[in-house]
Amino acid sequence: MDPNALPTSNRTDGKVRGSGNGLALFVIASCQLMVVLDITIVNIALPHIQTALNFSTESLSWVVNAYTLTFGGLLLLGGRAGDILGRRRVFIFGILLFGLASLLGALAQNAGQLMAARALQGVGAAIASPTALALITTTFREGPARNRAFGVFAAVSAGGGAIGLLAGGILVEWLNWRWVLFVNVPIALLIAVLASRVIRESARHPGHFDLAGALLSTLGMVALVYGFIRASQQGWRDPYTIGSFVVAAVLLTLFVLNERRSPQPITPLHMFADRNRAGTYGIMLFLACAIFGMFFFLTLFVQNVLGFSPLRAGLAFLPISVMIALAAGTASQLLPKFGPKPFMVTGALCCAAGLAWLTQTDVHSTYLGSILGPMLVFATGMGLQFVSLTLMALSNVPDRESGAASGLLNTMQQVGGSLGLSILVTVFGTASRNEAKAQLPDFLRTSTPEQKLFVARTHQLPKPWADQVLTSGVTTAFVAAALFTLVGAAIALFVIQVRPSDLQRLRGTHFPAAVAEETGG
Repeated sequence: MDPNALPTSNRTDGKVRGSGNGLALFVIASCQLMVVLDITIVNIALPHIQTALNFSTESLSWVVNAYTLTFGGLLLLGGRAGDILGRRRVFIFGILLFGLASLLGALAQNAGQLMAARALQGVGAAIASPTALALITTTFREGPARNRAFGVFAAVSAGGGAIGLLAGGILVEWLNWRWVLFVNVPIALLIAVLASRVIRESARHPGHFDLAGALLSTLGMVALVYGFIRASQQGWRDPYTIGSFVVAAVLLTLFVLNERRSPQPITPLHMFADRNRAGTYGIMLFLACAIFGMFFFLTLFVQNVLGFSPLRAGLAFLPISVMIALAAGTASQLLPKFGPKPFMVTGALCCAAGLAWLTQTDVHSTYLGSILGPMLVFATGMGLQFVSLTLMALSNVPDRESGAASGLLNTMQQVGGSLGLSILVTVFGTASRNEAKAQLPDFLRTSTPEQKLFVARTHQLPKPWADQVLTSGVTTAFVAAALFTLVGAAIALFVIQVRPSDLQRLRGTHFPAAVAEETGG
């Protein structure tokens, strides 16, 4: 048996001095939680950041994009680095880099410094996150024990966004916006110290880094996302919009050509030859498109239309984390019996149903009457899908490529989220402008001179007209997001094929009885 498959508690090489797999899983999950929640923890603080550092409205969006794009664009290289240099070593380096970047961001005195720090945070996250997922494969035996570990990891990955919104609300309301970044520093240090003690080093595989591939993919995605955001502001005929899409097409084409010719690409294209793995990546891409959009637009709605404070807005999203954890736990227990496909299909349909329900929201909606129910349905779908997608992505992958496989899955999540949000922002912007034009006659007829002066100065409609404009844009964006999840459901239904051998592997029946008993089977 491969020694890399042995649990941590059985190692006696002197490198592991921890208390076993439970603590190792805590370290891995804590890293993933910190990395994922940092995508949303900043969202609630954005108005305060804008005031403090004099961001323009257009540049403010890049406080989020600088993180997600470097995170998603460099994930493939991060996974490869773990394979070549050793996963524990790379994992600790990524965590420490993430902590350093968080400190620099918290101390930023101007917009440029903060955006640079956020980009550096993304680099640290791209190094640590895929390595964390790959460490599960070398810490837990394939079978029930690994399934449970994947369940915890998936629940953290899916619920981290909602937890970030809650934490952001608390920190902004009780302290100030800088603490949404400061809080990462002690956590990163603690994770790095524990990792050095409870996680064993993986075998190192010879190879080289595909820097050209990493650079082409990152810059290509930046250009693509910028094109959609530019289109939402300046229109599709704007020269910079068109130029961004042309540059993106060229760079991403060169990326594919580079991967085909590179002897050791960061994205082994043969991974897409397996229809289940290719389908899994596609489902994750479309699911992430919807997830990022739901969090972003609901955050706007509950604060701007419902009038929630940052803390109350964060609390409003807490039920999502609870439901994701329940659904992920249920799925991880039932996967060995039913296989991943039913959970992929059902989860995608639940997400679509939740988003379709949210399209019925209007300016008179309430949280309990119109928001909570759809959020819980959507969260159920997230929990069901994340467990099955995580497990399927690493199924039948050789140990030497598990870092690349996990990096590609995470890339689909981050890139899909960035790309999906940029598309939904475009939909939102078009719908909002159309609604503003429709509201203008009523505004001119019924508004006061003071309100007309406000519009002349700010180029924005005041309440209640602004609420109607925002709500129209948000509900239209939810329609597009629901379509993303339906595409994911179609992929799960028609592409994914689970073989009897896959179910046998999930049940761990190919292990000896003693091994099954030791892993809880």
